[in-house]
Amino acid sequence: MAYDGYETLKIEKVDGILTIWINRPERGNAMNPTMNKEFQRIWLDIDADPEVDAIILTGVGDKFSVGGDAQTLNNPKNYDPLSKNGFRGARRAISNMLQVEPPIISAINGDAVGLGANIALLCDVSIAVRSARIGDPHVRMGVVAGDSACVIWPLLVGPNLAKQYLMTGDLMTAEKAERIGLINELVEDGEAYEAALKLAKRLQRGPKLAIRWTKHALNKMIQQQFNLAMDTSLALEQITLFSDDFQEATNAFLEKRKPSFKGR
Repeated sequence: MAYDGYETLKIEKVDGILTIWINRPERGNAMNPTMNKEFQRIWLDIDADPEVDAIILTGVGDKFSVGGDAQTLNNPKNYDPLSKNGFRGARRAISNMLQVEPPIISAINGDAVGLGANIALLCDVSIAVRSARIGDPHVRMGVVAGDSACVIWPLLVGPNLAKQYLMTGDLMTAEKAERIGLINELVEDGEAYEAALKLAKRLQRGPKLAIRWTKHALNKMIQQQFNLAMDTSLALEQITLFSDDFQEATNAFLEKRKPSFKGR
């Protein structure tokens, strides 16, 4: 199967192991509307490819992904809840990802922030380099953490730690992320991809049906949390995108100053 027509993702398949490279290094692999659409599509393409045994998700350059692209902040079209980049698009991207059969390993080669962090954590196994920072700072922009953080963070670290980090927007070191169970494994800088590839090859050599169906059974819990929290968090995120606090945070970001929130 050919993986043509992707602009922001680089796809490489070698001997049954498919690597997705988030490919906007000039913007820290930030996710723009084109990438959002491509993240909806790639999982469907993979699921239709019988030659894929395992998947690695990583970033080009020194970042995994810094999340949403700041260049889109002042464009209201990007927040249309009925668009492929709004409520429906975000929901489909995560839903499609959760339904992919082959195991997915994230090789977190650098900072993973916001939606970038959440996509990395939604993979079946996450491996991060020591210098990476991980977190979801949505609230620092005055918006709800709606990009699946409310789905995966409580399952990985429990509700209270999830609330602490999602309500403060603090980033943590990869070392701390491993210690609290947010990621699976910590490796030295430059070694995330090789560690992910080693695991992918091991899974590839294993009993395919047993591995995939074990993943399917475990993902029932994640799907349940998705059904419980995703729509609510996305809807509330959409509301806060039109709040005064979000506009203030946007202006402060562009003006390189601290925001002054009013709670409305």
